[in-house]
Amino acid sequence: MRATAPIALAAALFATALARDAADLWIDRTELPPLAVETGTEVLARDGTLLRAFTVADGRWRLDPGPVDPLFTGMLVAYEDKRFFSHAGVDPRALLRAAVQAALNRRIVSGGSTLTMQVARLLEESGTGRLTGKLRQVRVALALERRLTKAEILGLYLRLAPYGGNLEGLRAASIAWLGKEPRRLTAAEAALLVALPQSPETRRPDRFPGAARAARARVLARMAGAGFLDRDRAKAALTEPVPTTRKPFPAHAPHLAERLRRADPAARTIPTTIDARLQMALETLAARAARHAFARASLALLVADHRTGEILASVGSPDWTNDRRGGFIDMTRAIRSPGSTLKPFVYALAFDEGLAHPETLIEDRPTAFGTYAPQNFDRSFRGTIPVRQALQLSLNIPVVSLTEALGPARLLATLRRAGVEPALPGSQPGLAVALGGVGVTLEDLVQSYAALARLGAPVRLSVLPGDARPLDRRLFGPEAAWLTTDILAGLAPPAGAPSHRLAYKTGTSYGHRDAWAIGFDGRHVAGIWIGRADGASVPGAFGGELAAPLVFETFARLKPAPDPLPPPPPATLIVANARLPQPLQRFRPRGAAFAASPDAPEIAFPPDGAEVETPGALALKVRGGTPPFTWLANGAPVILALRTRESALHKPDAGYLTLSVIDAKGRSATSTVTLRP
Repeated sequence: MRATAPIALAAALFATALARDAADLWIDRTELPPLAVETGTEVLARDGTLLRAFTVADGRWRLDPGPVDPLFTGMLVAYEDKRFFSHAGVDPRALLRAAVQAALNRRIVSGGSTLTMQVARLLEESGTGRLTGKLRQVRVALALERRLTKAEILGLYLRLAPYGGNLEGLRAASIAWLGKEPRRLTAAEAALLVALPQSPETRRPDRFPGAARAARARVLARMAGAGFLDRDRAKAALTEPVPTTRKPFPAHAPHLAERLRRADPAARTIPTTIDARLQMALETLAARAARHAFARASLALLVADHRTGEILASVGSPDWTNDRRGGFIDMTRAIRSPGSTLKPFVYALAFDEGLAHPETLIEDRPTAFGTYAPQNFDRSFRGTIPVRQALQLSLNIPVVSLTEALGPARLLATLRRAGVEPALPGSQPGLAVALGGVGVTLEDLVQSYAALARLGAPVRLSVLPGDARPLDRRLFGPEAAWLTTDILAGLAPPAGAPSHRLAYKTGTSYGHRDAWAIGFDGRHVAGIWIGRADGASVPGAFGGELAAPLVFETFARLKPAPDPLPPPPPATLIVANARLPQPLQRFRPRGAAFAASPDAPEIAFPPDGAEVETPGALALKVRGGTPPFTWLANGAPVILALRTRESALHKPDAGYLTLSVIDAKGRSATSTVTLRP
């Protein structure tokens, strides 16, 4: 016997080693299910707030867990698998306890599954009742422990645990049942979320609140007994009500979120520049305004920081689920007629060209431009009035006169430099473009007004962080932009609106199909559109009455007081009509202002279309004409009452420059050149 004992011991050790090696090989050869768990796309505000989440392909709500309250994870491990951080995937003591209890009670009293085994079951979507299924879970759990860290295994549980219906994972459950992110939970909330996955359908709070309350109580009792919670805290948690309804998932900026998801379907997280607080406030404002608006009317709203180009809020409709109002259509991107909202750009171009000044007198009388005979909105005429008043009253005859002098193509080219692609009804633009005879979107208009607010320097607006940027070419000079802004800032706020000092313009398209208002201050620009998504007429809808008050309410929700508008650039000509150069005192059509005569002035240098290097000064020469001469650069007087025919423009900025010279008889000549540094 003594001689065989060492042999038996050696054989036992050898058999044990073989068994261990076989077990290792069995575990290592385990074919694991895919470990990459799909989660729904999330669109986030600038501060990380969830704006909108999307389900995964099979319609389940499954989100990345994000930050989780340590109270929950501690309670989960203490309740479900207290030796989770020490075992290798299977807890022999728990399995033995479960087997003994089942034998003594002739029924399953407690499970022996570890969190790792539960993850194995969730990954394979297998049941728990059959022995073969349990053995498979054991094998997968052992393999998972060898290939993943404990944190990674816990992360899979937090993504996959069932919480009733189509809810999977802690975060989806916390949002749906508690209406909050799981980063901070009460003891009662954490206990409920620990209890639900054990029987997610029979404990659903919206269907079986009593069962949910009882399950929560059992978790709290065990946590108190184990010393994880003090008894007073656990007792207080029992008094907290159990939620009885399922809350909707956030759906802020829904049109924008859907557009971003379609643009990058592989992205799981899409950050934006949206200000969550402002977005929610403006969605509430839009919904309230729609309730008091015309039947079936929709509304869109856009706010941006024109200093950075970041879009801060985007409301595509008052209610994206309302089919009657066409709520599913994103009206920030719908092409519509802008009405009178393009008029400020005509005036800015006229100021830049030296055709007019805010104090220039202009005619508002019945006028035919070939076969086109526009009428003012109120069918009345004011006679001879200052340009400033013509813009503030949004008169049609004066702006069409200026558009004829500039050429309608010039207005469209300016919009394109602002990053807008206007939609023309025909192949060639006509004078009606100044009155809204062209298609643009709300995004287009807000981007164009952002350039005006930036004194003619366009910026690309974007909702993606780091994507906004200044555009290369100016729309017009800063002096012309400031003069236009000053006129718009002189409009009184609508009746009952907050007394913010904004530069703003309203517009109403033909047939009352679109009501607009765009406003800006020293930092922000906001645009409102109201109308029907199907393009039908809304009788009685006016931009000044419907949209303008909402622009002021938008700024009131944006900040306590407006940022001041910029001061006038140094070269801005701010004088009364009588002190203007004679050609600027009264507007005359371009044909009259620049009519050729035998001794009319002509710019000898720089010639029109030339590219000139200007190391320090640009030489100016005029032939013909009658002195004294007045020189204008980009519409701003730079040399007054000059009796010689030669002069110089000191230190001009590189880029495009329009020079005009006016003689004593009011005759003029123009030259457009490109300056190289």
